[in-house]
Amino acid sequence: MTKKILKSKLSFVLFLSVFIGNAMAQEGKPIDGIIAVIGDRIVMQSEFESQIVSLKSQGIIIDNDTKCQLLEELMFQKMLVNQAAIDSVIVTDAQVDGELNRRLNYFISQIGSEKKLEQYYKKSIQEIKDELRDIIKEQLTGQMMTQNITSGVKITPKEVKAFFDALPEDSIPMINSEIEVAQILFNAKQSDKVREEAKERLNSIRERILKGEQFSTLAILYSEDEGSAKKGGELGFMGRADLVPEFSAALFKLKNNKTVTEIVETQFGFHIIQMIERRGQKVNSRHILVKIKNDEQEILAAKNLADSVYNLIHTDTLTFGQLAMKYSSDEKTKKSDGLMVNPQTGTSVFEIDQVDPQIYYIVEKMKSGEVSKPVPAESFDGKKGYRIIKLISKTEPHKATFETDYAKVQEAALATKHNEVTNNWINSKLASTYIRIDDEYKGCSFQNKWVK
Repeated sequence: MTKKILKSKLSFVLFLSVFIGNAMAQEGKPIDGIIAVIGDRIVMQSEFESQIVSLKSQGIIIDNDTKCQLLEELMFQKMLVNQAAIDSVIVTDAQVDGELNRRLNYFISQIGSEKKLEQYYKKSIQEIKDELRDIIKEQLTGQMMTQNITSGVKITPKEVKAFFDALPEDSIPMINSEIEVAQILFNAKQSDKVREEAKERLNSIRERILKGEQFSTLAILYSEDEGSAKKGGELGFMGRADLVPEFSAALFKLKNNKTVTEIVETQFGFHIIQMIERRGQKVNSRHILVKIKNDEQEILAAKNLADSVYNLIHTDTLTFGQLAMKYSSDEKTKKSDGLMVNPQTGTSVFEIDQVDPQIYYIVEKMKSGEVSKPVPAESFDGKKGYRIIKLISKTEPHKATFETDYAKVQEAALATKHNEVTNNWINSKLASTYIRIDDEYKGCSFQNKWVK
């Protein structure tokens, strides 16, 4: 059972290791060294130890068996990446950037805002991205190789039933509580007066730069992007896909490092931008951000609209979904009846620990079909307003059954079949791949014959 838990956690652990590494840096890093070599790839002691700490942080008991399982998973990952280089399996920068942004957005949604994420991990968003980029690229490469290996594997309902029936009673998993939620979001509008004040403030800063003052100095003094302000507004090298479209379009039009853009508006507010250096498809830049604040009147107007729509839910003939389509500020959910999508799975189902904490506290005591009263909301980019939440469905924690949890049983059965095919692939590559494992781990009972 531990092995199954470890396998399900590993990709999350690999992603978290850079964050946990920050804590390790404060406590004192272990002496580094190579503990395994797989072809042209290596497993470092520091990489291994940081992921042990990550597993501990998720409540997994660490014993020698767990360490051996983790090392085998890491060696498998390295073998996939090593073989990908041989087979010319390539992950593009755009794929890495897209996955990196998707996962960071998930963490931001969990912690509440970019600023809170930066404060918690004591790193700027760009520093987090820089440290995660290679991890994500390796993960995506491994995933592409795994998909190539298992692409032809199918499973029938008969095989799913046989898989479930063969499970010992104590191995039938517990299914966590799961929910589906929909929302109608009411972002407070930004008044023309507030917008103009923000623009004028930024324009006066721009004029000072054009008259000879240092962009970086004024960024430190006035930029409201706290992550980059302390570095003179510098963002580091980024490609087009790393940046929101409006910012990217303005930056990549710049021809030299002397020019300052006109004011650019994005979802975060107003910016002025200066290029520092261009390297191929990536540009290092600095910016100054002035946010467009919501005034109290606009927030009150959003609350009044939310109250009115809440009353319509109980008195009007329009459904919750129709009201979401008509009134919601959330472009991602309004066209699907307000139904929220789990960024980890791409489905509408959330386990309780995957839900935005702001939403969890609302739905915790609700019953399926119930609608919350309007509650304050704040998005990761700082927009304030109100939201109405509908709890679409909720399941209680329970032991899996074939009838009620067929999709999960099917997924587990298919994963087992994939695992068998993958193990056969590993064994076919072991003989032709250079492998060296530190003596400390040669006594591990690995699933595959890594020790020759």
